[in-house]
Amino acid sequence: MQAVDHIICGDYVLTMNEKMDLVRDGAVAVKDTKIVDVDISENIFKKYSSEKIIEGKGRVVLPGLINTHTHAAMVYFRGLADDMPLKDWLENHIWPAENKWLSHEFVFDATGLACLEMLKAGVTTYNDMYFFGNSVAAASKKMGIRAVIGAGIVDFPTKTGNSADDYISNAEKFINEWKGDGLIIPCIAPHSAYACSPETLKKSKEMAERFDVPLHVHLSETEWETGEIISRYGRRPVEHLESIGFLDERVVAAHCVWVENNEIEILAKRKVGVSHCMESNLKLASGFAPVVTMLAAGVKVTFGTDGAASNNDLNILSEMSTAAKIHKAISGDPTVLNSKTVLTMATRWGAEVLGLGDMTGSIEKGKLADIITVDLKKPHLTPMYDVYSHIVYAAMASDVETVMVNGKLLLNNGMFVAADEEEILQKASEWGRKIASG
Repeated sequence: MQAVDHIICGDYVLTMNEKMDLVRDGAVAVKDTKIVDVDISENIFKKYSSEKIIEGKGRVVLPGLINTHTHAAMVYFRGLADDMPLKDWLENHIWPAENKWLSHEFVFDATGLACLEMLKAGVTTYNDMYFFGNSVAAASKKMGIRAVIGAGIVDFPTKTGNSADDYISNAEKFINEWKGDGLIIPCIAPHSAYACSPETLKKSKEMAERFDVPLHVHLSETEWETGEIISRYGRRPVEHLESIGFLDERVVAAHCVWVENNEIEILAKRKVGVSHCMESNLKLASGFAPVVTMLAAGVKVTFGTDGAASNNDLNILSEMSTAAKIHKAISGDPTVLNSKTVLTMATRWGAEVLGLGDMTGSIEKGKLADIITVDLKKPHLTPMYDVYSHIVYAAMASDVETVMVNGKLLLNNGMFVAADEEEILQKASEWGRKIASG
């Protein structure tokens, strides 16, 4: 009998693999950072022993959820400016606040709070776009979460640079420092086609190819953005990025709300991954991304939360539920975005668009042990007919009971064990008082 570090049990194990295998009365054996085996409990306990067994009665085991677009440190601006259009919100409230408050200390502390929130909601990997990347990375690593961290690039001065060349130079240093880390994946994150010139976007693409890292960009988020790009370049945003050779399979495009059919065909042809941020788009009245059309065209669509200043949470479970229901309503078809598709978007496809498909996103032998369990012994999850349905339409963040990343237990019986939760909350409150007082 082989000794392993953990055996995680469940009434159901949703592998989310290509075959969508579901194991009833199943278990997952974990050793070091990886999944050793997944099978029915009886077979696992015949082959493996462990001093750390996570009980499975009344629980479902599934891959950790993946947030493919956020700005983690913006949790400290949650609720600072609400109920206004994106351009006003960004230019008159958020950017001035960032200009005043951003620092390594601010971003480190805020990222810790964001990671705590995500982990407690079952998110084990997130894709970030922000500044002070080393602080984002250090805080994420301390919290134990897997993170694709984008070095933010724009054409105008901020706290971290004066020009595009400054940001690109900083990005290269950041990549050299973190590439090859077990949890942190560096990424190039040019903000958008309106905040970055064609030359800046081309340089970003060249660097991503040279270092073989992902590219993360906002794309066609608002009607204003679409009009602005047309006025500057005579093309719609997707067409513009295609014309300069920016689009390929390493690109994660956030939002894609204002895209037309020919643009969707380009996204599909170039194998661009899309991060659908339903709740942020709703709150900012940005519009409805044509997700059903994108999926039908073969575009791999995933879920992002955007930053907590425009959402206002980092909860992928609620994104799944909201998106599934909204797209049924606006398409007039209750069969679209069924629960299995939606959960695939939040797990395996999320990993694949980030270039991590061979590492995480499903529960399979040899993959990294990024695993969560959900407590089904709740009034809103009883009785049980379809476990996929319950996870997508009824489960809440508070139902997440166990979270493991890279084989390390971070949430155990609903208690965060990887860091001092009270200290993180206290720091957040202290920062909040400073920001509120101006």
